[in-house]
Amino acid sequence: MTDMADPLRDVLAEPWRDLVATARRTAAEGLVVGTSGNVSVRVDDLVLVTPSGVPYDRLTPDDALAVRLDGRRVLGTFEPTSELPMHLAVYRTSAARAVVHTHAVHATAVSTLVSELPLVHYMTAALGGPVRVAPYETYGTDALAERMVEALEGRSGCLLRNHGAVTHGATLDQAYDRMAQLEWMCRVWLTAASVPGHTPSLLSEDEIAEVGRKLAGYGQRPADEEPGG
Repeated sequence: MTDMADPLRDVLAEPWRDLVATARRTAAEGLVVGTSGNVSVRVDDLVLVTPSGVPYDRLTPDDALAVRLDGRRVLGTFEPTSELPMHLAVYRTSAARAVVHTHAVHATAVSTLVSELPLVHYMTAALGGPVRVAPYETYGTDALAERMVEALEGRSGCLLRNHGAVTHGATLDQAYDRMAQLEWMCRVWLTAASVPGHTPSLLSEDEIAEVGRKLAGYGQRPADEEPGG
């Protein structure tokens, strides 16, 4: 590393801490096994990303790993996750500031069965609409990144055939929450579809679009934005 390493490490200390906490959360809440997932966060023109093959509970502040958008490493000694092309492709093609990739059980199972997650729940709208399944490509390749970008068009999450799932957001918390929501919806559909003699009722795309409009105004607003405020 150059002489800029220590100052850069100081600047990135807080986002690195948040990234490690999010990565550990994916493991603690059952979305990954071992080192099977990866997490990244964009800070200006740099991307902090989890390293390849290192258990999250072993990561320390001194292990911060950062690359430029072209993949060139500027901080850290570990090799970046093998799925770095996928993370960088998200940042190059969207306004995302954080990406979460997992091999969550139910999401991965659904990826082997359908080309699009059936509209089993209205929270599909929170991911921008019907969740597509990207065709299979070998992990860590530019081809996989390209198929993922296609599946993500207009969406903040997708499934990867026989592989797992990817979500992104404006923050690490949002990207993580979208991943958890996607895994939950996959579990709901698999559970409902497994009941003998019954077929799950599904929502229409118009119904999902209506929920999307409602979600746009969901949550708390500052007092000066309240009606009459």
